[in-house]
Amino acid sequence: MPKIASYREGVPCWVDLSTGDVERAMAFYHALFGWEFTDTGEEGGHYRLATLRGTRVAGITPQPPGSPVQWGTYLASDDVDATAARIRDAGGQLLVEPLDVLSYGRMAVAKDPAGAVFGLWQGLEHGGSGVANEPGSFTWNENLSNDPRTARNFYHQVFGYQYDEIPGMNYTVIKVHGSPAGGIGELPSMVPQGSDSFWSAYFAVTDTDMAAARVVELGGEVLVPPTDSPYGRMAVVRDDAGAFFCIISTT
Repeated sequence: MPKIASYREGVPCWVDLSTGDVERAMAFYHALFGWEFTDTGEEGGHYRLATLRGTRVAGITPQPPGSPVQWGTYLASDDVDATAARIRDAGGQLLVEPLDVLSYGRMAVAKDPAGAVFGLWQGLEHGGSGVANEPGSFTWNENLSNDPRTARNFYHQVFGYQYDEIPGMNYTVIKVHGSPAGGIGELPSMVPQGSDSFWSAYFAVTDTDMAAARVVELGGEVLVPPTDSPYGRMAVVRDDAGAFFCIISTT
């Protein structure tokens, strides 16, 4: 399991779950992915760092009042303050202004002009997920949008994203320095009409069918059953508190 030391600017580098019952979520994801957890304490807002075989892979945080239970995606930034300025210039909104997070790094939270919320992360002591694309870690992030064209223009202005179109779909693969780094596409039909745009996280698993069955055993729900795709066998699920995510077994 090679560890990741740093991420290029604009590449998804971290995911965290905002939920109303942190202990319940920890039990669910420990049973599903084998994660262990460290509490950052009162100074860190009791943010839980999830580890996989000793390596940080995700976070779980108490849900702010009025916000949904959801997984969030953080995009790497070389300079959060400079990125925040570009976000404003490109028509985005800063929900949380740049701030230092203990000795871990510097962050901000923003919303793109099509309504999707995302985080920025400038790593110091904590550079982001130490592993990706391995079972139990995130492997893909995509912006599912009410207005993919506006979203593409925005992220191109902020991060310089280039795009490859997928034929026959309103979906583009994000390219950072020529390498795939995520996607932007339309909100899927299963999402209730009128829903906000959002960033979705995929987690790698060894066996999608077994993982989907385990989600149900743990009190979650399978929204789209395991299906073969050109990129691996995938399913769309919710955890036992309603947070939406995807699982995929890749070759």
